[in-house]
Amino acid sequence: MKNKYLFILIFVLVFPLLVNADATIPTKDVPGSQDPPFLKRFEGSLIVAYKHKSFAKFTFPLSPLKPTGEEENDIEFYAPEKARILEGEYTRIAYLIPQGHGPLEVVKNYENHLRELGGRVLYTCEGRGCGGHPNHASWVWYGKISLGYFLEDMNSVASYNKKFSTGYCALASSNIKDQQYMVVNLPDKKSTVSVLSYILGDDSGCTAIKDRTVVVVDVLKSKPMGQKMVVVKAEKMASEIDTQGSVALYGIYFDTGKTEIKPESKPTLEQIAKLLRTRPSLKLLVVGHTDNQGTFDYNMDLSKRRAHAVVKALVSGYGINASRLKPVGVGYACPRASNRTPEGRAKNRRVELVESTGL
Repeated sequence: MKNKYLFILIFVLVFPLLVNADATIPTKDVPGSQDPPFLKRFEGSLIVAYKHKSFAKFTFPLSPLKPTGEEENDIEFYAPEKARILEGEYTRIAYLIPQGHGPLEVVKNYENHLRELGGRVLYTCEGRGCGGHPNHASWVWYGKISLGYFLEDMNSVASYNKKFSTGYCALASSNIKDQQYMVVNLPDKKSTVSVLSYILGDDSGCTAIKDRTVVVVDVLKSKPMGQKMVVVKAEKMASEIDTQGSVALYGIYFDTGKTEIKPESKPTLEQIAKLLRTRPSLKLLVVGHTDNQGTFDYNMDLSKRRAHAVVKALVSGYGINASRLKPVGVGYACPRASNRTPEGRAKNRRVELVESTGL
């Protein structure tokens, strides 16, 4: 373990010296970026990194990060005991602030502006009080993550910012100070906004913006996802069960953290019922799957309760014999894609029908 961390240390310190420093002082916003429609920017700041998703899930911490006791690839998992987990239209913007303005001034200006819009502050923290490593942005060191990393890990940052570009340096710095954070709810805008600000330290490859203040704004506008999945017909379900032993369904919908089946799930439930009626000897495991947002035990329980809800709907609403169905919850134990991206997590949230002869 120690040799592995020594290698990481040498790599982090030496590799940037082997490449040309790409970070520069910006003169205009990055192409394709824009401010959120209702939110002003700090005077004189420029956008150095920008990401927009028409639909995504985002977690806003509402308490300090604490170790969960779980690890993966030598990285300790940290999570807040309280959080606001939302789905909807998501925007992330990193601004480089003009010289002479610090994180506290920046965050207080955002707070005043958001209050003018009817916002209510849900949570604030600074430095070590935020939990995790207080001197890193979206970076991990010796397995201990930071608040910036919890919001967006450095691999995700690198997916839309060239390594050692100004945007990458602003978001993924391994050396920051004076961290300030705030989460604000805007009921009139159906939005939640978080503001993370810090001063960049001395990172090799990023020296052009050393000592500059960065502010990272995350905006989630709550809205339902447009249902674009084609309903899987009973005949298609039967074919996949015959050839693969199971079929994955994405047409059964739940609100985040809930077990009540949403009305738009009716077409898929009708097709499952049709499958069972046309094949009277077929018995199925109804398996609930989740993404990895939240603890393992939480997701195991949630997935099982959702599977129970599907079985109950088929029995009470469509007259299917309960002896032919068995609800099973596996949480995030059987992913179909990486849980590191919103797209991957969406693919992992599903219900599967698995042929069973042992019921």
